[in-house]
Amino acid sequence: MPLEVTKLGTGFGAEISGIDLTTPLTPQDEAELVSTIATYGVCVFRHTGLTDASHVWFSRILGNLWTVNGGRVRKRLPQLFDAGNLDPDGQITTDEGVRARRRGDRQWHTDSSFTKERTSWSLLLAHEVPSSGGDTWFADMREAYDALPEAMKLRIEGLAAEHSYFHSRMTGGAQLTEAEVDKMPSAIHPLVHVHPGSGRKSLYIGSHGRRIVGMEQEAGRALLRELIDFATQPQFVIRHSWSVGDLVVWDNLCTMHRGSDYDDRNERRDMRRTTVMASPPPPVMLDPRFADRFDPGRFAAFGAAA
Repeated sequence: MPLEVTKLGTGFGAEISGIDLTTPLTPQDEAELVSTIATYGVCVFRHTGLTDASHVWFSRILGNLWTVNGGRVRKRLPQLFDAGNLDPDGQITTDEGVRARRRGDRQWHTDSSFTKERTSWSLLLAHEVPSSGGDTWFADMREAYDALPEAMKLRIEGLAAEHSYFHSRMTGGAQLTEAEVDKMPSAIHPLVHVHPGSGRKSLYIGSHGRRIVGMEQEAGRALLRELIDFATQPQFVIRHSWSVGDLVVWDNLCTMHRGSDYDDRNERRDMRRTTVMASPPPPVMLDPRFADRFDPGRFAAFGAAA
């Protein structure tokens, strides 16, 4: 190819160029690309020219994709999740409940940590961006864990948190009560896990974290807030300012992220995301045009399985 890689921030992010994501790749080029993506927590591809269809098919080189309900895809491919401020008809939403739920995304979080089967990569593509604001911030959970005081590492070793989507929506401003959240689905994950791609220990936290298992609720929430505040200090964080056509790929198993404020009542932000399950893709789901790209056996080496 070869790929051109420019490190961002302290090096857990990278901007990647020298590749056309809209065309089928050779097996060698694909292997180099997947290996490069697996090396970093965040990868930026500028001005990609991807469409909905090519976004989905490119995403599948990283694994099996989530599908989402029709209300969030605006009659598009079911693997695409709407992460902007548009309604199912493509207009700026006037639904205050929806706006309140989307504000939850402006808290530090890890995509899909509220599910028992976690996700590995998210791939977010910009179709329309506001004139100002709407950036995305990313935090490195491996470096943050390494920098924790030894006393804190000992304190959190072996602890687990309950993660709930509805908890983060509630704290983001949605009209929900604790009793209602109690009845909703949730998932439990260790606070510290070994990142499969690098073998390094990483924090697994974020705004979906509702409580620490075995701790009094407020004490557990205080600990989660302390960890999030520590892990989002400037030395662990990078920011991406979007342009139309940008694709950002991030590893949910070693990063957190959040959106920044913008005028969501008056400015359009059309962002569409694919999300990769933490498992290899089944070959039967691959587009036959690109079938020669895929070798599921290599995914273990790249840490696709959680």
